[in-house]
Amino acid sequence: IEDVHVRKRTPPAGAYLVQLGGPALRIGLGGGAASSMDVGANEEELDFNSVQRDNPEMQRRCQEVLDACRALGPDNPILFIHDVGAGGLSNAIPELCKDTSKGAAIDLARAPSLDPSLSPMELWCNEAQERYVLAIAPERMETFAAICARERCPYAVLGKLDDSGRLVVDDSRLGVRAVDVPLSWLFDLPLDLVREAQRGKPCADGFAPKISVAEAARRVLRFPAVADKTFLVTIADRSVGGLVARDPMVGRWQVPVADCGVTTTDYDGYTGEAIALGERPAVALLDPAASARIAIAEAVLNVLAADVAEPSDIKLSANWMAAAGDPQEDAALFDAVRAASRFCQALGLAIPVGKD
Repeated sequence: IEDVHVRKRTPPAGAYLVQLGGPALRIGLGGGAASSMDVGANEEELDFNSVQRDNPEMQRRCQEVLDACRALGPDNPILFIHDVGAGGLSNAIPELCKDTSKGAAIDLARAPSLDPSLSPMELWCNEAQERYVLAIAPERMETFAAICARERCPYAVLGKLDDSGRLVVDDSRLGVRAVDVPLSWLFDLPLDLVREAQRGKPCADGFAPKISVAEAARRVLRFPAVADKTFLVTIADRSVGGLVARDPMVGRWQVPVADCGVTTTDYDGYTGEAIALGERPAVALLDPAASARIAIAEAVLNVLAADVAEPSDIKLSANWMAAAGDPQEDAALFDAVRAASRFCQALGLAIPVGKD
């Protein structure tokens, strides 16, 4: 990455707030929270609405726009970028305002939508995929629009940044003001959340008394699913882009026995990234802290097949799967996260990203 792109710039008042990417849909509503609940804990409608649908083609178009802007170097029209994830625009735009110390006034009617029945709340909170919120320099807006037209990537100017210190969200379709609050109301409140949890007994039975350890090991090891990563490896495409140098699937039967997958940085160079997996959900039923340590150890030992020079070169993405709100699950999650933190600090590893 070029030095000029390492730090986001501070956009001035009057900078355009632009949504880049696909249209709004009634999907992902409650997704960021609903994904951490037991199935059936919500109304059935919310369970369906919370499911997110990806669109790789739209993601590719967005990426081409971002790459083209990056290639302009100091003339990059993008001053600030924020991905639209959990919470949709209702999270991305306020956080962009907070990080830039600016207020904003936007009109939800300008947001692309494939469903005219969406309410202001649904436009504001849906988590439709492949979207970004950008702050664009006013004098570079024409350049940005030309790049989007060339790449056939949708965009919409939702509003502008200002010095008001307030977040104002209107919907001109309905003539309503959905949000009008000072940003300090969102971000300056003390974090005094307290959650009570209790540790439960592991739900595990002992070994059958007449089976030896050797026989138990033989039964476990002859069961392919014990070490098979197919269900994880096949979640993502393993060939799109043409930069996959080593697929985790090996041999004529395509068994995922490679220690790691390898992707190249570009088509001409000799640099790239090695990606490895580690998971132990079954162990978490017995000892959540141990499952976190074992999963990290597995991922690290697998990626070492790529001749890693320093532990600091390894970056982890932690994926926590727990039913938040259940007292025993909350306690198990706390133990797992604390163990992972201590383990990584001892090994000199970092977890810069993750998902609940």
